[in-house]
Amino acid sequence: MNVIKKIKNFQTLELMERANKITMTWHGNRITLERAIFLSWWCDKGDCAFCYMSSQKPKIKEPQRARRNINSILAEAELVRRMGWNIEFLSGGYGSFTTREIKNISKRIYEITGQPVWLNVGVTKDLQAYGEEITGITGAVETANPELHDKICPSKSLDDVVDMLDLAGDLGFKKAITIILGLGEDPEDLKYLFNFIKDVGIDRVTFYSLNPHKDTYYENTPQPASIYYAGMVAATRIEFPRLEIVTGTWIDNLANIGPLLLAGANGLTKFPLFKMFGTNQGRRVEEEVKWAGKELVGTFTDFDRLIMGESIDSEIEPFIKRYIDKCFK
Repeated sequence: MNVIKKIKNFQTLELMERANKITMTWHGNRITLERAIFLSWWCDKGDCAFCYMSSQKPKIKEPQRARRNINSILAEAELVRRMGWNIEFLSGGYGSFTTREIKNISKRIYEITGQPVWLNVGVTKDLQAYGEEITGITGAVETANPELHDKICPSKSLDDVVDMLDLAGDLGFKKAITIILGLGEDPEDLKYLFNFIKDVGIDRVTFYSLNPHKDTYYENTPQPASIYYAGMVAATRIEFPRLEIVTGTWIDNLANIGPLLLAGANGLTKFPLFKMFGTNQGRRVEEEVKWAGKELVGTFTDFDRLIMGESIDSEIEPFIKRYIDKCFK
């Protein structure tokens, strides 16, 4: 685990240089913009220590009211298509939608975008229900250190996630996981992540940095340092040259983007899309990509692409207009 030693010895810049060369060799310099589309704001687990839902559950008396309007979800997918972004995955907390409902939503998005979607909807054993509308299944691992994971996500067993991903592979679906940095892990914990990727056969990892939410355990915990974040990504890229790596950063940390791209990221995610589109913050994203020597796929600023054409479903047009109106405010 030489890469782990280099992070601990503050040799991250050396790792980033190696990682960038590997990325250019295996993936080129094209960078995608990724959008996680949420299905609801409810989770019947609701006890992950970092998640804002852990502070919301007692306040929500009717979980059905936390579900998004289907046409709003489809309108978001249509606008993502217009802008040249990818749908990172459909995301919904446990118990928010049935398998049949998720399948129907996925099929309609597939019809709109022409691309099958990833799912990140909690542990499910109903994967046989899905077909060509799904390309892969994402397991919310968050941290691969089993002891730390049990403390942070007490109701979400790592063994259950592994069983789901193994089943996904057996059914021909790709496999992905999410990892959050800043939860109390250290570089040594990369050994757990690397073993997980190898043992389960992971195709994609999405890294996030901790976003401390009020009234959660991590409310007063600082976000991880940018170079630490980049070092953890670079080490992963070096160990897994072919792995797809997506990195998320928050609106207050856009300066993370350049280092993350040089550390081996293929895609960027976690932006409040309709608040940032066409703003100085959207332009900042594009500038970060440019000055990292990368080529951006899609746009964060081109309003012409946002308003072009019509969707294949007239029912979602009013919802599309509402989103576009937000961008022009």
